[in-house]
Amino acid sequence: MAIPSATDSLSLALKNRFLPNLEYLLQGSILDTAVEHLMHRLKGLCDNVDTSPETFHDLEVCMSLRQPNSPQPLLLLRVRRALGRDAPFQLRYLGQPEVDMRRPTLVRSCMDCACTNGILDFLSEMGFRLEFEYIAKGYMFRKGRMKITVSKLIKIVPGKQQDMANEPISQSYIVELSVVAPTGQENVGEEMRVFAEQLKPLVQLEKIDYKRLTNIP
Repeated sequence: MAIPSATDSLSLALKNRFLPNLEYLLQGSILDTAVEHLMHRLKGLCDNVDTSPETFHDLEVCMSLRQPNSPQPLLLLRVRRALGRDAPFQLRYLGQPEVDMRRPTLVRSCMDCACTNGILDFLSEMGFRLEFEYIAKGYMFRKGRMKITVSKLIKIVPGKQQDMANEPISQSYIVELSVVAPTGQENVGEEMRVFAEQLKPLVQLEKIDYKRLTNIP
C-alpha cells in the first residue's frame, strides 16, 4: 500500500473541513466622501459608544503553496503584522467560501494563530510563494460577538518603506461584518443580517460570490 505524500494528506484534510471554526462574513464598500456618516452610525450602534473605535494599521501578505503544473494553489495562508507597534504576527488560514442561498451570509472555515516574526521566512522555506501584499488601515468596532471593520486598502509602492506607502487602491473603504464561531451556530447569520439592515442605505453588506468574480473577463 502506497504511503500518501504530505501534499496528498493536506489536500484530503482541506476537503474534509478539518477545522472546527467557521467565519460568517458580509462585505461592502463606501466612498471616502461618505465614510464619516458610516462611522457615526457605527458609534451609535456598537458597544462602548463613549470611547473611540480601535484603530489598526497592518501589513497583510498572502502566501501560496502550489503543486507542479497546477493553475490553482493548493493552500493560501495570510500573514498580518501591525505597523508602528510591537505585536505578534498573525497567521490565518481561510477555506473556500460557501455561498448558500439559504444562508444570509458567506461561510468559510478559518483558523487564526499568533506567531513569531520569522513566519514569512519559514513559509518560504516550506515552498510558499508571495501572491500579493497590501496595507490595511482603518477602524474596528464590536457589537457582541460581531466584528465590524472599516478599512482603507493601500498599495505597497516599490522602493518605499512599508509604513510610508501612500497610494490607496481605490477611493473607497472596504466594510466587513464578521463572526468566528464553532460549526453549527446557524443563528449567527440571522444576527448579522439584522445588524446589516441597520447600516442601510449608507452601505449595502452582501455575501460576495468570489467564484463568479473570477469568471468576469
